[in-house]
Amino acid sequence: MIRNGNFRKKLVSFSLAMTMLVLPLAATAQTAVSLPDNKYKVQDDVDLGRKTAAQVEQQFPILNDGVVTDYVQDIGQQLVANIPSQFRQPAFDYRFKVVNASDINAFALPGGPMYVNRGMIEAAKNEGEMAGVMAHEIAHIALRHSTAQATKQSSAGNVLGTIGLILGGAILGGQTGAQLGALGAQALQTRYSREFETQSDILGARIMADAGYDPRDLANMFRTIEGQREGGRLPEFLSSHPNPGNRYQNINREATRLNVSPRPIKSTAGFRRAQARLREMSPARTMAQIQRDYQSGQSGSNNSAIANGQYSRNVAYPSARTRVYTGGSLFRISVPTNWREFPGNNDVTFAPNGAYGGQGITHGAMIGVFSQQGANLRGSTESFVQSLLNANPYLRQRTGLTRSYVDSRQGFITSLTGRSPITNQGERVTIYTADTRDGRVFYAITVSPEAESFRYDNTFRNMISSVQLN
Repeated sequence: MIRNGNFRKKLVSFSLAMTMLVLPLAATAQTAVSLPDNKYKVQDDVDLGRKTAAQVEQQFPILNDGVVTDYVQDIGQQLVANIPSQFRQPAFDYRFKVVNASDINAFALPGGPMYVNRGMIEAAKNEGEMAGVMAHEIAHIALRHSTAQATKQSSAGNVLGTIGLILGGAILGGQTGAQLGALGAQALQTRYSREFETQSDILGARIMADAGYDPRDLANMFRTIEGQREGGRLPEFLSSHPNPGNRYQNINREATRLNVSPRPIKSTAGFRRAQARLREMSPARTMAQIQRDYQSGQSGSNNSAIANGQYSRNVAYPSARTRVYTGGSLFRISVPTNWREFPGNNDVTFAPNGAYGGQGITHGAMIGVFSQQGANLRGSTESFVQSLLNANPYLRQRTGLTRSYVDSRQGFITSLTGRSPITNQGERVTIYTADTRDGRVFYAITVSPEAESFRYDNTFRNMISSVQLN
């Protein structure tokens, strides 16, 4: 066990609720699509999207797997490159991330940010289905539907804009999503008009075809979603949208009027690799579970998420297979595929099921950075080690600081030992530090029971050897 010690309110409230939508899906045959009326500037979309993205990434568990994220980004950029010229906005910054949630869902923000749920990637039968959902969301961004909807509703005298709520998560199409995104305010959920959904289906189908995909795969995604029925009821996020059966027919009809490749992109090696990596990971939480964490004040804190675990006497040994975790712009590290991750602002904890709970972890590792706490790296490391000892009084420092290296950067290593109050066994803790050259210190803390250390030593060595500091 160890623990690591004036954009208008009208636009803000409307647009945030508008943009964080469900996997919206709607279509007719290919028709001329034009930009809807919009009284806001293009820069307003960019500013709002950037602001909201910062909130999203504080509240939602973003998947930090380099292989999967790079793959989704590549597909997204391929689709963006095929947006028709009349809908391209040079100021827009399209970027793509994966939310570690099991629901079949995706949402886009004005100006370019887009988020794809892990559950959508796992549920897709091929790359075309996943790309279809992404193309639809990209169409919402390109057509500026968020600010266009705000324009339409505010011009009709809608008073909701005066509420001034800051919403960040209404992506499920119901109260679950709305409550999830409310930052200390009453939740509100609004949806795109059916007209805008139809426009996005039309433009999304064209983007797909031009990028080498078959729009019929977007239609087939409806069938995939319908297969998720529980008790004969569609997932909540489809309840307010055009009938998925009709959309299936409409998009298939649309595909006959587009120049679709005779050999469209279907299942690719990248898609299969991404799905395989996701399915090797610990199961993702549902949005409802994430919501409960937020409501109980546990959002944004890895310690709070860890506290939800249950300790077990039978903890699986580290998998020999690894995945790459990217800690933002700070570092990359390879970790066993059977370890869960609990990211914080400047740190992340990795632990297998049964090894974490309200008193910290009994097996695993903690990785992060902290600001210099002394005149040099040695002084900072000594202060850091002392703070850990203070937070975990059952531990004692077994060795002094010894010179070490992380990613070819000079640092220190030291060991702590003690009897864990959770396992009632001897515990070994090893601390590594290194200078990041930007005034901060990188650290890695590895934890295992003393009696099992021989089963973890090689894993920990490989983890430290894999660290890449940015």
